[in-house]
Amino acid sequence: MEKMIIEGGACLRGTVEISGAKNACLPIMAASIMAEGPCVIRNAPRVSDVNTLTEMLRFIGATVDFSDNGCSVRIDPSGVTGGDAPYEMVKKMRASICFLGPLLARFGRASISLPGGCVIGPRPIGLHLKGLAALGARIELNHGYIEAEADGLRGAEVFLAGRFGPSVLATANVMSAAVLAGGTTRIIGAACEPEIVDLAEFLISMGARIRGHGSHILEIDGVEGLSASEYTIIPDRIEAGTFMAAAAITGGEVVLAGARHDHLGAVVDKLAEAGVEIRRDGESVVVKGTGSVRNVDVATHHYPGFPTDLQAQLTALMTVSEGISIITEKVFPERFMHVPELNRMAANISIEGPSAIVRGVRELSGAPVMASDLRASAALIIAGLVAGGRTEVNRVYHIDRGYDGIEKKLSALGARIWREKGSL
Repeated sequence: MEKMIIEGGACLRGTVEISGAKNACLPIMAASIMAEGPCVIRNAPRVSDVNTLTEMLRFIGATVDFSDNGCSVRIDPSGVTGGDAPYEMVKKMRASICFLGPLLARFGRASISLPGGCVIGPRPIGLHLKGLAALGARIELNHGYIEAEADGLRGAEVFLAGRFGPSVLATANVMSAAVLAGGTTRIIGAACEPEIVDLAEFLISMGARIRGHGSHILEIDGVEGLSASEYTIIPDRIEAGTFMAAAAITGGEVVLAGARHDHLGAVVDKLAEAGVEIRRDGESVVVKGTGSVRNVDVATHHYPGFPTDLQAQLTALMTVSEGISIITEKVFPERFMHVPELNRMAANISIEGPSAIVRGVRELSGAPVMASDLRASAALIIAGLVAGGRTEVNRVYHIDRGYDGIEKKLSALGARIWREKGSL
């Protein structure tokens, strides 16, 4: 197992290319099985989650080929006749559940292993099942599997907002299924993240009829079939936000090539409040740290609010701020597994309910730390960039799920970071 080694103190400068959005690419790849011909998806990120989804596509009979140095993927679903998504694959990645809607819509049945929870807190799938049942699916839970069947899906009105707000993957599943359902489906309380908009645009490029994407109310008129398409994935706003935090904590200046400023409104607002200079430059975003970080308070929300997937990275930045910050997690209230590890690096953070109280310190100290999940990994690397001495981030496989060669990109900006073999 590998670990990441960081020697802190380098100031990041230069240009970094932002990869395609993982959270858009995965449901788009899954939805491609509904096409009546091969689809080509460009700007796919070279991350392990894409590899896992590729394994699942091939398992159910699709032909998947990569080109353009792995950033373009061609998916031919002609060999798919339905199929199961077994536990051995689903356990690697929760987003595997996004096959449920496409399989059900195209083939009238789907069998998907229950994905279970993860270290950022329980993430129940009740909204997925509720939405698909409203479209006419018969659903049973047997021996750890979701068994769904439908003689023909029909349009319906579906309310999808849950206890902590809209569900992105549930919206993706129900929207994908609805495009081949008879009649009109109206989804109320839909997620409006850019990744859902991207999925909707991909489906529209195949012939789907969708209105309202980007809002909390979606209307879908079912069609008889979907044609092949070529589509380019949006840039990853979470990767962009991660590099913004890295530039800010080191007092550097980084050009984020291809980043979408319009997808980063809440992030830009909070970083500006923290004293970070941010400007749009054509199709890039330029981030400049000022050498000091002001404390900010933030609560995560669904888009267009501050993203939960950047909460850990902001927490890392606030560890060296000039005051006390309160960071409240309203999407996954238990998502603070990175806090004990940051405290091992001499941060001063306490947890009170769904909030982290971050008291800024003068400097962090490098230490061996353990990554618990994807975004926690990024937070520990960000902290290591500014910590005195050496930081060792163990279980680095987590970060490979969502970042395309992060250590290579950081090294190109001047960071002292590399991989080594580890024992954990």
